[in-house]
Amino acid sequence: MALYRELDYGTPARTGAPVTVEIDGTAISVPAGTSVMRAAQEAGIAVPKLCASDSLEPFGSCRLCTVEIEGRRGFPASCTTPVEPGMKVRTQSPKLAELRRGTMELYISDHPLDCLTCSANGNCELQDMAGVVGLREVRYDPVKTHLAEAKDESNPYFTYDPAKCIVCNRCVRACEEVQGTFALTIDGRGFDSRVAASQAEDFLDSECVSCGACVNACPTATLTEKSLIEMGQAERSVTTTCAYCGVGCSFKAEVKGNDVVRMVPNKDGHANHGHSCVKGRFAWGYATHADRIKTPMIRDNISEPWRPVSWDEAIGYAARRFKEIQAQYGQNSVGGLTSSRCTNEETYLVQKLVRAAFGNNNVDTCARVCHSPTGYGLKVTLGESAGTQDFDSVLSADVVLVIGANPTDGHPVFGSQLKRRLREGARLIVADPRGIDLVRGPHVKADHHLQLRPGSNVALLNSLAHVIVTENLVNEAFVAERCEAEGFDQWRAFVGEQRNSPEAMQELTGVPAAEVRAAARLYATGGNAAIYYGLGVTEHSQGSSTVIAIANLAMATGNIGRPGVGVNPLRGQNNVQGSCDMGSFPHELPGYRHVSDPVVRPQFEQAWGVTLLDEPGLRIPNMLAAAHAGTFKGLYIQGEDPAQSDPDTQHVTGALMAMECVVVQDLFLNETAKFAHVFLPGASFLEKNGTFTNAERRISPVRKVMPALAGKEDWEVTVALSNALGYPMNYTHPSQIMDEIASLTPTFTGVSYAKLDRMGSIQWPCNDEAPEGTPIMHEDAFVRGKGRFVITEFIATDERTSRKRPLVLTTGRILSQYNVGAQTRRTANKAWHAEDILELHPVDAEDRGINDGDWVGINSRAGETVMRAKVTLRMQPGVVYTTFHHPESGANVITTDNSDWATNCPEYKVTAVQVRKVEVPSKWQQEFNAFTREQVNLLPVVQL
Repeated sequence: MALYRELDYGTPARTGAPVTVEIDGTAISVPAGTSVMRAAQEAGIAVPKLCASDSLEPFGSCRLCTVEIEGRRGFPASCTTPVEPGMKVRTQSPKLAELRRGTMELYISDHPLDCLTCSANGNCELQDMAGVVGLREVRYDPVKTHLAEAKDESNPYFTYDPAKCIVCNRCVRACEEVQGTFALTIDGRGFDSRVAASQAEDFLDSECVSCGACVNACPTATLTEKSLIEMGQAERSVTTTCAYCGVGCSFKAEVKGNDVVRMVPNKDGHANHGHSCVKGRFAWGYATHADRIKTPMIRDNISEPWRPVSWDEAIGYAARRFKEIQAQYGQNSVGGLTSSRCTNEETYLVQKLVRAAFGNNNVDTCARVCHSPTGYGLKVTLGESAGTQDFDSVLSADVVLVIGANPTDGHPVFGSQLKRRLREGARLIVADPRGIDLVRGPHVKADHHLQLRPGSNVALLNSLAHVIVTENLVNEAFVAERCEAEGFDQWRAFVGEQRNSPEAMQELTGVPAAEVRAAARLYATGGNAAIYYGLGVTEHSQGSSTVIAIANLAMATGNIGRPGVGVNPLRGQNNVQGSCDMGSFPHELPGYRHVSDPVVRPQFEQAWGVTLLDEPGLRIPNMLAAAHAGTFKGLYIQGEDPAQSDPDTQHVTGALMAMECVVVQDLFLNETAKFAHVFLPGASFLEKNGTFTNAERRISPVRKVMPALAGKEDWEVTVALSNALGYPMNYTHPSQIMDEIASLTPTFTGVSYAKLDRMGSIQWPCNDEAPEGTPIMHEDAFVRGKGRFVITEFIATDERTSRKRPLVLTTGRILSQYNVGAQTRRTANKAWHAEDILELHPVDAEDRGINDGDWVGINSRAGETVMRAKVTLRMQPGVVYTTFHHPESGANVITTDNSDWATNCPEYKVTAVQVRKVEVPSKWQQEFNAFTREQVNLLPVVQL
């Protein structure tokens, strides 16, 4: 039996003055601009429809939704007819019934009558509407039909069956309006019309990004998930949150037994509004992949075979080894790493375990290597370590500055929302060394592409600020009311100096001064102006300075505290914001409060029943350095893979090899687990309860869809380890952990599972002052009181090009893969990106005799690796680019130990390299492949 289909109002909601109409004798008031169809549905009167959907603008092609309107001739389509005051509408009459049956008869005459064996049986709008209009026979004897047309099976996730297409145009419109890719079109005319992938023979080779919007929109089985065809209709659904990027999309996991049939984007999801990307929509098969390790394992050293053991034995072994290490090397010789892929509750428990059970503050998180400068920079200037807006705010923006981010690849659902606003007329400035898709596409184009050289972010932002200050574009009233006067005056004098002018900075940044001036004027005078930034801002030696410079710019122009503006970090992983909120940094307790705070620390001591250290612990780089020095010997790692994700891979792996007890809790034998002594099986997001917090501070529920394959959720493993260490934790459900978080964290005081179930999601701060959450921060005052301007002097990175290494390597992500690729590489997403490649400009390629597809060696002062080359005009001369999703590529073998001055966030974005044509893998790759084979062979043949 098919699941209940969500109510669809046929056309989008409108805002306007109330208009009262009468429909089938029922009076209803709706906003002006509302369609007759939606008004009827809001009155509880369903009008038949096929081409209409409330996620799309009205189209009026199917003619099923015709109605009669008093005083109006003919039978207008209710979807395209807006209400008018006093309008009287009839949705049912003998004539309407006759017209609708005739229309449906035409559809069915060219449609397979295979309902009983069709994958959409019981969940098909065409089938439903045939019943609604009372169609009982088809009188036509069609001479020509589409019933023999071949399916397009090229896409790994869904199939296109043109025989079942009714040319309603919903898929084409979804691709245009919702996704903004325009990959589909209607090919042919009249009877020969059919949906086609534009400029390609099939879906796989087209511009289609496999977001699933077309599949979601299709009212028949024309576009259908292959999983649904294989498994049949689901029996139940569970609403949960995607475990990929920082957008935090809400999904309804449709399940049969304990098997997920498909993931359907939730129309009520406040972050995604029923949209999705290829990862969240389709790439969930990793959860049941054959590589999953479901049994705990231990070994005394990494050259020994793994021994499958019980949970009790594995946890007991880990606890005993940690105690022995601390007894021999001291209390500070062990620590823990939390993960931005785990829930808030799990992350909170890991940092609590480190502080209360290990008795130190040696806890850090993968946010260290991505957005730690965001926390520092925004805390210093605005008073809170988080972005200022909700995602919907972009729909009110008039000007958008995207710097160091690639939303269409890294945050694709937000990217689609941004493109929608750009198509509506918003102006766009892109500051990026690379020509990302937003710079120039078929339907969006940046007004200004500030193609700066990697490492010159601060110089560029200072020159933008110079124009705003010297051309009197400062919002003086906002600054006077909302910001500290002394700091602003000092900043104004600093950026106003001639050395910060676009002309003076032009040689350093590589951006023409005229472009900088035009972009600055647009940002300052173009209306609501919003800044969105990503890892291209934070992963620099001046990452914190760049975040501060962005905040300075927003405050100086008054672009803070209302819809359409703000400072918006696009967090990379699903719970980067949450892992930071939960106290994962060695100097901060949950809620970003310093461990030395004499008021805050006693609150945690009383709640946890222990005495806490008042000195910050070790950061990840400090832990690794201490391991090399022989003083740091044990590490508990939940859901993180520093051997692949952290810079200077050989330094990281050397540190892991120097430790005596590395405990990895994860789904797969990741790169770090190859150096581990204890492996504790993890649980995927489908196997657990908890919450994630996305890039807009939105706390969303993660709900258990299927049993944990290894028998325990991740939080239960941490509880067991803490108990074995002698510090009791007595939780029986993650809701109890959230209750504790709320009791100790001011911004979470009003958060509870009951409220999340009622509201769907909550944006913190959520407390007595904001019981329903806070979509937009700093509306009347900054969290710190007055906004603080801070001088951002440009200091060039120590990483310099030379005759030996004349190119600059920068890194980033791609749409189909995610982070270290442990999840997405175990899905069909590898069809789009099976390996990391090196992009370089044709001039640099020609100088080195490199052609597209050649193997090239990339050498830095840290190491060397080999990748396949892609010659592309996306790059500027002198700059090369790669992704880091495949461990054998070794992208981080060549990144260096340079890091941000304030937070130690690695400088992934600036590495001096030389590139040359080669024939064989690098020495590191050969050793890596041999070591990987050895470690795989040490796994047990059969797990317990």
